[in-house]
Amino acid sequence: MYIRQLQLSNFRNYEFLDIGFSEGTNIIHGDNAQGKTNILEALYMIATTKSHRGVYDRDMIRFGEKEGHIRTVIIKNGIDYQVDMHLRNGAGKGIAINGQRIKRASELIGLLHIVFFSPEDLTIVKNGPSNRRHFLDVELCQLNANYLYDLGQYNKIIDQRNKLLRDIYSEPSLEITLDVWDAQLSEFGERIIAQRRKFISRLNEMISDIHLSLSGNREKLSLVYEPNVTEGEMAKKLAENRERDKYLKSTACGPHKDDFSFLCEVSGSYEGKIDLRRFGSQGQQRTCALSLKLSEIRLVSQMIGEEPVLMLDDVLSELDSARQQYLLNSLGGIQTFITCTGLDEFVNNRFSIDRLYRIENGTVTEDNSK
Repeated sequence: MYIRQLQLSNFRNYEFLDIGFSEGTNIIHGDNAQGKTNILEALYMIATTKSHRGVYDRDMIRFGEKEGHIRTVIIKNGIDYQVDMHLRNGAGKGIAINGQRIKRASELIGLLHIVFFSPEDLTIVKNGPSNRRHFLDVELCQLNANYLYDLGQYNKIIDQRNKLLRDIYSEPSLEITLDVWDAQLSEFGERIIAQRRKFISRLNEMISDIHLSLSGNREKLSLVYEPNVTEGEMAKKLAENRERDKYLKSTACGPHKDDFSFLCEVSGSYEGKIDLRRFGSQGQQRTCALSLKLSEIRLVSQMIGEEPVLMLDDVLSELDSARQQYLLNSLGGIQTFITCTGLDEFVNNRFSIDRLYRIENGTVTEDNSK
């Protein structure tokens, strides 16, 4: 799987861009605020239908314009797929695959599989649970159409239930309708919990060996899923928490409150396993985050039978030389996009560059200085 071409019209700071990519390593370099990350954002949109920055479609349309376009050619299992995405100010996006318009944006998810790694991901261990839930949801939605559907339905029902809890305050007779929403919430919530548990279990099969190598055979890492509600218990918990939910006017239990922990066992230590979220050093937490991303690549490859596309958004400058080297050595056979301000890290690591681009003021030129 790889991206062969990207064309942008009125997207971010690009009035027009037409660029082809190598199946190997593509380096995009230039000073800050020139448009490097905007290219990765466009590719992320094609994979997930959303921006990794969490912004609205209208925010990605070039200033002063009413619409923007993203067009890509993706090669998957030897077949060409042309994807056209039309961003409109004040209206939903339009998407076509090979010239055929799709009815729902969610139909695009799963065509292109990506693993995105940014400096913010290095803080996934110490940040709040919402960051770790986002990690699970982004990857599971790409891998599993059922999960994508279940999560979408669950989020809609949560919104409806929370609105109802607010309305009950002024109209107590509405409480009888909570039973209907609770039954649906339990159905979709139980499915989400089961799929998250399975995914983390499979990640555990990968992460232990990777982290052991990254830590110089000193640390053994394992992930532990921490569901807010265990399977088979959600309907009961919703009933038990109803009075509290009415008082708080929000839903207090369910997979929207899930988390997972990173337990580390240090060789030669008598302290047992420590939770890196609370007690890990910054170095341990960063190594853990890198192990998680590398495990994600390996697991996605195993599940879809092809290597995903990897995007490293200015992340190498945040890693020390040992972690840089380990990451770069792990990229064989994967189409990779790397943004950076300078090329020193690649020269020092004698890294193979297949295609090199320089960006300045939104203008992209192929750089033959490699």
